[in-house]
Amino acid sequence: MTDIAFHFNTADKLAYGCRLLRKIYQSGAKVAVTAEPAVLAELDTLLWAFSGTDFVPHCTVDASPATLAITPVVLAASPAGFSQQGILVNLGHDVPAGFEGFERLIEVVSLSPEDAQAGRSRWKHYAARGYTLKRHDLAHRATGAA
Repeated sequence: MTDIAFHFNTADKLAYGCRLLRKIYQSGAKVAVTAEPAVLAELDTLLWAFSGTDFVPHCTVDASPATLAITPVVLAASPAGFSQQGILVNLGHDVPAGFEGFERLIEVVSLSPEDAQAGRSRWKHYAARGYTLKRHDLAHRATGAA
């Protein structure tokens, strides 16, 4: 059964996502990231510039099969078919298709009322299906760092 963790109360969801992806990449794990296409495009841009000393190798789902096979971070509006990545990070509002094929799912929820409501809805969805959910309240961290 997929391990599901909610990282909630982040002030800047995409900046937190960049730091989280850097941490996952540095651990040697592979990750798929899902969200709405506009959010993924913004994340793609941020991943190139968020740190002057760190690079997080990533590609979008439309990369060549060879590139997809070797890239540790894949950005995909629909993560179905990418469970070989092992970890799924959801920066979107909906329950990601095919999440149950991943070893781990990390849900990132911002402080915005709309995002918080969508996060509560996803929480209820997973809980109703018997998943054990872990909570990580980022409001209690000094910087919200991953």
